Order: sequence, then structure tokens, then C-alpha cells
Amino acid sequence: MIETPEWVRHAIFYQIFPDRFAKSQRVPKPSNLERWEDPPTHYGFKGGDLLGIVEHLDYLQDLGINAIYLCPIFQSTANHRYHTHDYYRVDPILGGDAAFRSLLDEAHRRDIRIIIDGVFNHASRGFYQFNHALENGAASPYLDWFYIKGFPLHAYEGKPVNYEAWWGIPALPKLNTSTPAVREFIFGVAEHWTRFGADGWRLDVPGEIDDDEFWREFRRRVKAVNPDAYLVGEIWHPAHRWLQGDQFDAVMNYLFTKACIGFFIGARMEANLVSGVGYAPVPVLDGPAFAQALQELVTMYDRSVRDVQMNLLDSHDTARFLSIAGQDVSALKLATLCQMTFPGAPSIYYGSEVGMLGGKDPDCRRAFNWDESSWNHDLRDYFKQCIALRKRYRALRDGEFQVLFAAGDVVAYLRTWGEEKLIVVLNCGAATTVEIPVCDLATEGMRAITVLGRPAEYITSAGYLRGVAIPERTGVVLHLSPAQ
Repeated sequence: MIETPEWVRHAIFYQIFPDRFAKSQRVPKPSNLERWEDPPTHYGFKGGDLLGIVEHLDYLQDLGINAIYLCPIFQSTANHRYHTHDYYRVDPILGGDAAFRSLLDEAHRRDIRIIIDGVFNHASRGFYQFNHALENGAASPYLDWFYIKGFPLHAYEGKPVNYEAWWGIPALPKLNTSTPAVREFIFGVAEHWTRFGADGWRLDVPGEIDDDEFWREFRRRVKAVNPDAYLVGEIWHPAHRWLQGDQFDAVMNYLFTKACIGFFIGARMEANLVSGVGYAPVPVLDGPAFAQALQELVTMYDRSVRDVQMNLLDSHDTARFLSIAGQDVSALKLATLCQMTFPGAPSIYYGSEVGMLGGKDPDCRRAFNWDESSWNHDLRDYFKQCIALRKRYRALRDGEFQVLFAAGDVVAYLRTWGEEKLIVVLNCGAATTVEIPVCDLATEGMRAITVLGRPAEYITSAGYLRGVAIPERTGVVLHLSPAQ
């Protein structure tokens, strides 16, 4: 039997890009920072930090968040910190180890879990062992930590890179994980921060460490420290290889992202914002095709794995969903309702709930605007309603999934947990009325009452919920219960 962390089934994740969410006056800053409100650049720093997150945990709790996924926090010379300089030190610009300690303690006090980004395929030019080789050439004792092809090392633009680097980028030398010392170093890092209090790891480009035994040992070492630690890999395609119970618990579910773009945005999508992205191409889906995609996702992995997939609509590696939708808020609302009622753990990219926009990297990494007059409050209220609904009904977290109806622009599915039955109806088109078959679920005269959407009550008749009215480009959730 495959075991995955129970807490993830009940998690609502919030992904934070630390440099861009919030900054605290309690963290000293270097002088040359970009203005918070200016468009982000590839190299500029805004100065967000971990104490800034601590100071806004009330905001996250009010939204309904109970888990945070942090993009990399270790010392690095990049604003995104995927160029790791020191794996054993939280970046001073973020507040250092003490700020991370404060964030973990305050989050855990509020029953909020925190997972952190592990970048173990590659390091940076400033990583001690690579810098050693850069300075000492063939005399360095750390040559077997990397894949070096010649000397002197060409570590900057202008000459062909003569060592293996991620995507050929000289700033990102690839670690040689077949070297025992490198493996032990990485496992030690994972153990250290898990002991420190991190609740799990999001693993960056893990498929590029093409070694199942490496990830098996990684899992053994982390789970020995904390059996409830969550391991989620960045895999953009079907991931059976890593989800057999001996490597990762889950992956970032970009297949779900792709399906949601195809259906809820459909032909309206900004094609330039999805081209070249890891989930491309993105076909336009009608109701039956979307229902089939959901059914495939539900049956793709073992049930215990399915229920802890990280279901996201966008991330730091993609354009924001609302921008792909051409700022059509109805598309984001529909997708969010689906996200909060589908098996797996929903993950909200910071600021989506208030209508943040952003194209491809670096534009998708804008700074959060804390001026509430700039927020879409109606959208944020809708996010809160959908999150509260998921928390209220266990069927939406642990329940069975069954497609009931799919035609044209409408899909309806059922979530059940014991006697608890909820029907989710999603309409991407014009206002319509549908008949939903419920013959296997309900006896004659059962009631279906709206728990999200326009208030209404329907009664089962001859195996159907008849006359279910769905407004244009909206969704409803019905609670099916015995007639009183």
C-alpha cells in the first residue's frame, strides 16, 4: 500500500515567491533594490523577506490557507534563488535562519505547514565546491562534484561552457549526483532542514537527476526524520515512474492546469502566453473532452497519490491564469471552483485571489500590491467561499469522484463521502438549464440545495435533477440530501 501524508488531503497551499510577497522593516536591506511597484526584471531584487510573510499570516489565515509552498530561500545571487550558493544558510536578504525559524514557529502555531524548494540538480558559480574548481582548476579536490570537460572553466558568457550546466546556462553547473560525496551532501541538506522544521520539499527539475535510487534514498532519509514530510516533484507530464510509493508523494499537477486552461479559457486563451511552456500545447476543450481529462487524472495514479497531487492553475514558471484568460475573471472563478472541488491539494499562486496579472517569467513574478484599493475584492471573496466550501465538506477532500453529465459547455460531477453527496456543475457558456442524471445516487424525492451559487432547490424525479439552472459562465454546487 502506498502511504502519503494525511495532512496534505486537507491542505490549501499558497505558493510564495519570497522576494515579491511582503517585506518587513525588521529585516535590514541592501541599498540597491528595485522599487516594489515597478515591473520585475530578471536580475533585480525587490527585498521581500520571511518576516514579511510572518506579518501577513493573518491575511493568509483569513483567506483559508493552511499550507505554504516557498520558492527557494537559501543564500543565492539570484532573486529567484534557484542558483544556490549555500544550502545550509537562509539568504540574509530574506532575514537569514532566524527569520525562517520565526516563520516556522508562527506558522506551526497557527497549524499552517510549510514546504520548501529543493534545488539539487544544479548549484551556482558561487557554490563553494564549484568556486574551488573555478579558482584551482585541475588541482581542485572537488572536480568529481561536477561534469567538467576542460580547463580553465568558462563560467561566464563569451566562451562555450566546458562543463555540464542546466540548459547550458553557465551560472548553473550541474551536480554530479553519482559521486557519493555529492549524494551525502544533498541528503544531509534535506535532513538538516527537515529537522529544522520544514514540513516537506518541492523538488526542482527532479527528472534531470535520472536515478531512481537517488530519489528512493532521498525519501528514506527525509521520512526517517519526519514520516509526515510531503515530497512533491516538478514533473510536467505523467509521472508514474516517481509515484510508486518509493520516491515522491505527488507532483505539481500541470496536467490539471492544462485541462483547466483548455476548458475554462478555451479559445479565449492568449496563445503567446502558453506557447513554449512545459504543459504546451494546450488544446481547446469542450465539456465532454474536459470531463474525459478529469476522469483520466482521477484514475492516473493510486488513490492515495491522487488525493495529494498539488493542483495548481499557475506558478512562478508560467504566465498567470488571469492573464492567459485575457483578464476574464469568470474563467478564473470557474477554474478555482473546480480546483477546490477536485481530488488533490489546491495550490494558489500568491496574489491570484486579488486579481494579480503577469505574463511569462519574469512578469509572472510581480510584487504583491498591499494597497487594498487595487484588489478585486469580489474575486477574493469568491476564493474564500470556495476554500470554505472545501473545508466544510469532507467529500470534497477525501470523497469519490464521478462525472454525471458532460455536454456542450457544461460538466457536472459528484463527490461523495459516505452519506455526504455534492454535485458540482460548471458552465463555460451561455445561461442554460440542464437535467443531471442521479439514478444511482438518489431515491425519488431527494433534495438538492445550492451551497455555492444562486440559491435554489431541486427535487429528484425519475432518476434526474430536472431544470437545474446555471447562469452564464458560472458554477454551482448542490448538496444532495434526503427530503425532509
